[in-house]
Amino acid sequence: MANHASALKRARQNEKRRLRNKAYRTRVRSVIKSVRQAIEAGDSEAAQSALAQAVPVIDQAAGKGVLHKKNASRKISRLARQVHSLSA
Repeated sequence: MANHASALKRARQNEKRRLRNKAYRTRVRSVIKSVRQAIEAGDSEAAQSALAQAVPVIDQAAGKGVLHKKNASRKISRLARQVHSLSA
């Protein structure tokens, strides 16, 4: 590691951001898991409510730069398609 003050500051900032991003990423994975569990259980209402909770969390992660916007959109689209096929 460099001894420049700017390099040390950059390392501190990177660590803070890494931990913050890790928290967002974990939360995204958790809400996706809850939607998938409801889909596997075949519970249409639970899947729809879980999806309604998951969409803003995924969008927020994309807005913060934790996920790419198209990656978030793809995740939402695939979950929504599975939930809607369950209720059809």
